[in-house]
Amino acid sequence: MLRVTACVTSKIPDLVWAGARWGVRRRKIVPRGPRYSADTEDAVVLYRPGTGADGAESQQSSTSSQSGDSAATLVPIANRNKSLKSLLGAALKEVPVVVDPALGRKLRPHQVEGVKFLFNCTTGRIYKNAFGWVLGKTLQCISTAVDAAAAVADAWKANDRKVRGCCPSSLVKNWANEIVKWLGSTKIAPLACDNKGTKEKFIGARGRMIIHPVLIISYETLRTYINVLSRGPIGLLLCDEGHRLKNSASQTFQALDSLKVERRVILSGTPIQNDLSEYFSLLNFTNPGLLGSTQEFRKNEQKRGDEMLAELNAIASKVIIRRTNDLLSKYLPVKYEHVVFCPLTELQTDLYELFLKSKEARAAIGEGGKCALQTIINLGKLCNHPSLIDITKHVQGYQAVTPKEYFTDRLQPASRSGGSIGRRGAAIRGMQMMQQGDSSSTNQPFHPRWSSKMALLDRMLQQISRGREKDKIVLISNYTQTLNLFEELCKGRGFGYYRLDGSMTIPKRQQIVDQFNNPNDPAFVFLLSSKAGGCGINLVGANRLVLFDSSFNPADNLQACGRIWRDGQKKTCYIYTMATTGTVEEKIFQRQAYKTSLATCVVDEQENVDRHFSRDQMRQLFKARLRGETMCDTHDQFKCRRCVHGRQAIKASENMDFADHNSWEHFGQTDAPKLQDQLLRSCMGKDVSFVFQYKSH
Repeated sequence: MLRVTACVTSKIPDLVWAGARWGVRRRKIVPRGPRYSADTEDAVVLYRPGTGADGAESQQSSTSSQSGDSAATLVPIANRNKSLKSLLGAALKEVPVVVDPALGRKLRPHQVEGVKFLFNCTTGRIYKNAFGWVLGKTLQCISTAVDAAAAVADAWKANDRKVRGCCPSSLVKNWANEIVKWLGSTKIAPLACDNKGTKEKFIGARGRMIIHPVLIISYETLRTYINVLSRGPIGLLLCDEGHRLKNSASQTFQALDSLKVERRVILSGTPIQNDLSEYFSLLNFTNPGLLGSTQEFRKNEQKRGDEMLAELNAIASKVIIRRTNDLLSKYLPVKYEHVVFCPLTELQTDLYELFLKSKEARAAIGEGGKCALQTIINLGKLCNHPSLIDITKHVQGYQAVTPKEYFTDRLQPASRSGGSIGRRGAAIRGMQMMQQGDSSSTNQPFHPRWSSKMALLDRMLQQISRGREKDKIVLISNYTQTLNLFEELCKGRGFGYYRLDGSMTIPKRQQIVDQFNNPNDPAFVFLLSSKAGGCGINLVGANRLVLFDSSFNPADNLQACGRIWRDGQKKTCYIYTMATTGTVEEKIFQRQAYKTSLATCVVDEQENVDRHFSRDQMRQLFKARLRGETMCDTHDQFKCRRCVHGRQAIKASENMDFADHNSWEHFGQTDAPKLQDQLLRSCMGKDVSFVFQYKSH
């Protein structure tokens, strides 16, 4: 049972001070009580005396409270050599634990529940550790780790006041800034770890010397300096984007597991990225042995029935708090998500079919060896744009299908002095200064007309640049080569842009993010690498986002698409996931649907979630359906009952299931006028065969 102590004193004229000497300030015994009043109307009370973890009255706490209600308590002279803590032992009483009102007034109802859950877990009233994927997690963790930890400082050991936060390197400064933003610079001084000795300041501090109780450090830096950081004990460990610990055999997992800390909290929006073994790894990190040993879990996983999922949820729900995006609908503007299927251009189709006949592809399919990841990557790049691969090397017989103008067709850079640049094109010069070198230089020919997805994107960017709404857009890709083509497109059309990828330093990343979010900044395009900026970066300055190519991991896509629809967004959001019809890209999208449905069944305890694709179907990545054979292979797999001959006859329910694309709106080419997004509606052409549409609320 958690006990927060207080001493009730009156005037103490005859008190003899222990060890008092001339020139030394006497240490006064200060009355202790709750830091903030629990009786105010908007107070967020984490603990109230006389109640246990389940809200029932605690007999022990009641007795303790009664013994501390004396009018005055004096410290006997005989105890002059005892510590202050032992001197106060006879006057202990429990007091309420209240969140700092500066934070409590800003917490939303679901955040209040999250703070209480984390407090109960980290103070041992329920479990010592917690695992959650929650909305507004930064504010909730600040409330719990900083304010609550300080409130119960007398109950915890001195070193327990230390809090260590681990996060991706791009978010270290952001976490430190958020703490100062919500609490101010005077209440807490977070320490953002770098390579200049900040680690030793945090580890070496003890008791009253703990000036920086919160250390923010990246996973990479912690792994590098684990020998230093594992020396001293700490009270609480927060792991943001904790799905990085999905592999218990990884160096990052082993490094964090070796730290001297019992209270562990994982924060993640995507706990299951591939299979249930990752789910087990995360739970086993926070609560070792909760689900048994690894061998026992694997044996139970093979059952894969409703009974097994119910048993798993019953155990895990005690240490997990789950919040879905549905809660954001109350506080954020409407969000439209689209999956746009684009048939390959004639050139792409010819090259794609020739590539499938190559020795490399046949070996990947199974005639000569295992499925090669590089083959899938090359096919994916071909779907983005033919110039992303060396067709002279990878495609046998390309001469017969490739027009001569393909090798010379390029977009010419727009003139800065002419009128064709557009109202926001003049910002290019300033944008390029923010980049590290000219990463867009390429010897490969490029023109958007040779790719269906690139041609559609080109039309969309031109529409946005001419629009009066002053919308901004984020372009995300898994490949830096694709980002290079985006740059060529922006330069050729005269669009102002920023670019963020793995080559950019951490301080410069935050700088360009802040500039782009400034509504007065003329650049309206932000080029983002999904690996470098897919997690945690706040790009609310934009209200449109294009996920140009998909990853096998649906969690990567969910993280990337969450950059614009978050706290601070004021405009209606539009998100576009592009996939080429009947290709390996669409097969990858189908694989994502299977993984998402698995996560929905396990995490959200939803029943009757359609799993449209079996594992055997997922192995048929290289089976193409091109040249108009299908408008959308995914929709064909659904066997949708609301559509007749590819046209939606029955409108989708207002309460769409985000994890089930079969519940979304379905639009073919002839249904384009029914799309809610005016931009996509005006850009629809022969290079768009089908669209799924989701509306948040």
